Parts: sequence; C-alpha cells; structure tokens
Amino acid sequence: MSEEALKNKTETPENKPQGLRLDKKTVITITLIILGIMIFVGVLTQIVPRGEYMTDPSGSIIAETKDPVTGEMVSTYKRLDYKMPFWRTFTAPFEVFTTSTAMTGVAIILFIILIGGTFLILEKSGVLQYIMSVIVKKFSDKKYRLLPVMILALMTLSSVVGILEESVTVVPLCAAISIALGWDSLVGISLSLISIAFGFTAATFNPFNVGIVQSMAGLPMFSGLGYRLVIFVGVYAILTSFVILYAKKIEKHPEKSIVFESDKKLREKFDGSINEDVINDPALSKATRIFVGCISGVLVCAAISFIVQRIEAVPEVIRDNIDNLPMIGMAVLFTVGGLSAGKTAGIRGKKLLSGFADGAKAMAPIAPLVIFVMAITYILKEGKIIDTILRLVYERIKDMGSIPSILVIFAFIIVLSFFIGSGTAKAFLIMPIVLPLADMVNITRQSVVLAFCLSDGFCNILYPTSGVMIIAIGLVGVSYGKYIRFTWKLFLSEFLFSVLVLTGAVLMGYK
Repeated sequence: MSEEALKNKTETPENKPQGLRLDKKTVITITLIILGIMIFVGVLTQIVPRGEYMTDPSGSIIAETKDPVTGEMVSTYKRLDYKMPFWRTFTAPFEVFTTSTAMTGVAIILFIILIGGTFLILEKSGVLQYIMSVIVKKFSDKKYRLLPVMILALMTLSSVVGILEESVTVVPLCAAISIALGWDSLVGISLSLISIAFGFTAATFNPFNVGIVQSMAGLPMFSGLGYRLVIFVGVYAILTSFVILYAKKIEKHPEKSIVFESDKKLREKFDGSINEDVINDPALSKATRIFVGCISGVLVCAAISFIVQRIEAVPEVIRDNIDNLPMIGMAVLFTVGGLSAGKTAGIRGKKLLSGFADGAKAMAPIAPLVIFVMAITYILKEGKIIDTILRLVYERIKDMGSIPSILVIFAFIIVLSFFIGSGTAKAFLIMPIVLPLADMVNITRQSVVLAFCLSDGFCNILYPTSGVMIIAIGLVGVSYGKYIRFTWKLFLSEFLFSVLVLTGAVLMGYK
C-alpha cells in the first residue's frame, strides 16, 4: 500500500490516529484514591499492634508449634516493640525498589508502555481498521452469537492457564469492536477484562491459585475438578446473561449508557461502517495475519509455562519464575507483531519508530500508579501488622461452625485483596493458618482452596488498588465511579453465587 493511500485511509481529519490515551481525569482520580489508601495503611501501622508468626524456610507461616515442656500446641505469634516510622509511608514508593518485587513492577510498566506503542502503529497502519471492518461485516447480523463465544474463549483461557495482566492488551480491541457493533466501551470491558477475571475466579487448571493452594494443602494437583467445572458453568451463565441484557438495552437506547459522553471519540473512530477498500487491501490482510500469528505465540508461552511448572525434574528456580513467561511473551510478541504488521502495511523507517515512541510516551502516566499500588503492600509488610490481622481472624474463626467458618475465610480473603493483589502472596500469608484451622472445624481442605479461588478472582478487578483494572478502564476513558456503577450488580451476583457454592461444598464434604 502506498504512503499516500495509507495516509488517506487512516489519517482523515475526523479520524486522525491517536493510539491509546489514558483518560487524565481517571488517572488523577485513581491516583488520589491510591495515595489516600497508602496514607491510611501507614496510619494502621501506627495504631495496630505489631507482631509476627514463626515461618519455615519457604516463608510460609507456622501458626502453632509443640511446647517442648508441656507437649501442648502453642501459638508462634509474638508481639513486637518495633514501630515503623510514619514518615516511611512517603518513602515507600522509593524503598519498594529495593525489594524482590521491584522487577515485577518494572516489568508491568514496560509491558504497558510497549502496548501503547504497538497500538498506535496498528492504528496508523490501518490494521486496526481492517480488523474492525472484517468483524463488523461478519458479525453485524449475528452479534449476539459473538458475545457468548468471546466470553467463553477468554474465560476458558484464564481458567486454564491463569492469564490476567495480559488482558490489558485486548481491552482496547474489545472496546472498539463493541462500539463498532453498536454497544459501548463497558461491553468491551466485559468481553475482555471482566471475562478474564471471572475465568480466574472459576479456575479449573489455573496454576496460580488452584495449583499453588492445592500443593500447599497437600492435595493431588487439580483434584476436585468436577465441582469446579460446575462452578465455571455457573459463573459463565451469570456473566453472559448480564452482558447480553446490558448490550441489548444499550443498543436500543444508546443514551442510557453511563459512558455515552466519554465514548464519543471512540464512536467517531469506530462508527460501525464497513470500509470495503480496507477489507480488500492485500497489504493490510497480510499485515493482520502477521500480527495475529505473533499473538498466537502467547498461547505457546502459556502452554510452556503450564507444563514446565508440572515437571519436578526442572530446577526449582526455573519453575518459580516460569509463571512470568506468558506476560513476557505477550509484551515481546505483541510488540514484534505490531511493528512487523506496520512495516508490511507501509510504515517504515523513522515513521515506524517515531510512531511507536509517541504511543509509548502516552502510556507513561501509568508508572506512578503501579508504583503506589506496590508501595501499599510494602508498607503493610514493613509495618508488621499483617500477622496481627491474621491472628485476629484465626482467633475468631476457631470456635465457629463449618459453614460460618468457610464464609468468614471467604470474606477475609476479599478484604485482604484490597491491600494485597497478588494471589501467590495471599496464599503464602494465610493458607498456613487457615488450612490447619479448617481441619479443626471439619472443613475439607478442598473447600478452602475453593474459597480462595472464588475470592481472589473477581477481587482482582474490584478495588482501586488493582493495577490491572485501573489501567484497563483508563485506556478506554471510563472513570472508576462509572465502572463500579456498571459492575456492582455483577459483583454482588458473583458474591452470592460464591456463598451458595461454598455452602454446598461444606455440606457435601467436597474433596
């Protein structure tokens, strides 16, 4: 495709390529919220008693140990005189870079910046317009078949291999598809971010919650699959029904969308018109195949990660870090695929690199948000109050019955997720205490695994401390307030469904 044709197709005055742009109002609002939470956590370190449990070499908590004199089991929790100086609350965003989690934060920031650069190239080259036109032409008269298929595909991918951060790459694409088909950006968020998070909730083979927690519980890997499949079907039915009902309402009355005004620019860009010239352009067709082929490689990365973690002969250091392969693969393959597609479509040399740089630069404001979210967990850890909170819950649960206990555990993980987003970190914090407690109150360990999965999954996109969620909604210009107004009924439905299936798990002695 000639440069003149490329310019005419992709840079008309009303549709000048802008790539991804973080909504300034959303970024500022959420930044202030996170800063407020950071200060609140800092205050907690000053008023909550400090203490800690004994841990084993792996870092897991040892809740009780046998007294060498009496032979009785006694708590290993001990109060500490130490109090973290309050001023360290404000240095935490810098101190966090001295910890082992620093590389994860840097990786996420680079991941998002690379996505920004790639999307601008896809838009300038016409590849994004090609994808939109093809999908609209194919599904315009059967779009309500497309919705359940997309939800099922992304839920399954997350449920099986545990993708989550990678969902950010598909949010803008799904939002564009939704706009082009006559819906709004909230439908796009539902098809991407929410579907993937709910797949994480309804985990089947997910190594990051089912695999880790079952191994900590001493259960056969991926056992209890039958009941989890039933739960997957239930979660899928809830989400699909919610999205289809909402999409039909918005299609009939677009003005009822709470993002009607903020979607204006997206509607101008993806108005649902079918551009036959774009569809019939062989260069764009080839460029799109290259891009899709590269993205397909992410599935290979996910499969390798999944398999390697199951092979005990592989050195532990590799198995412990292979879980980052899908995100690294997504960042590299998405970028390579986008640049290759842009070059194939006619953007070359300095224009290709400068376009990528412009798109990457637009995503720079996300860096402080990620750092502040990491700082919250750092303050909790350094303030030595997490174990005190765990002990409080432990003391309250041990005298309860089975059903109240499992529901308290479920609710506690939901609350803890506000401060600690990482599922792995939460597992190593609370499972060593909760699992022996479950034995004491006649709850099967499989039920505890289930409670962990159900609470960890949807919480990944509920709180303003969720880096993945704030990035995703920021990319399509949706404020956190509007996001919660849209999703609260869905989250409530998921919560009530979880209560129901956890009660069922206790009653049937789920194993």
